[in-house]
Amino acid sequence: MTFGEKLRVKRKERGLRAEDLAAVMGVGERTLSNYERGVSHPQDRSIYFKLAEFFDVDVNYFLTENEDFIMRAAQSFGARGRAQAEALIDQTAAMFAGGELSEEDQIAFVQEIQGLFFDSKQKAREKFTPKKYRIWKPENEQE
Repeated sequence: MTFGEKLRVKRKERGLRAEDLAAVMGVGERTLSNYERGVSHPQDRSIYFKLAEFFDVDVNYFLTENEDFIMRAAQSFGARGRAQAEALIDQTAAMFAGGELSEEDQIAFVQEIQGLFFDSKQKAREKFTPKKYRIWKPENEQE
């Protein structure tokens, strides 16, 4: 299930209207609707934690590996990085449509591709951004 599907299921289990949940989470009704329809995902990571606390589930219930990858790309590289990460996931999913790889091999492949994505984005940033404007640090160097 996608994030949006999980959110809708949990909301309906509680008998909540979308506008009520939106108010509790501090987001607009349209935003919540976009989440549930899969049009968008929370850009603020704290929304995932608020949802998990509200529905009394582990945050990982809402946060799939692909969504985490997209959020990290957006945080590190902005809207363009997010769009590129989403495109990469879509293209990777299309590669597996034939089902020739085991699920375990597919996961390993996707993880490797995601690592390469971040490595190549960092190398491009180092190559094309003057040193005085560089503010980004790799995740393992951030405080």
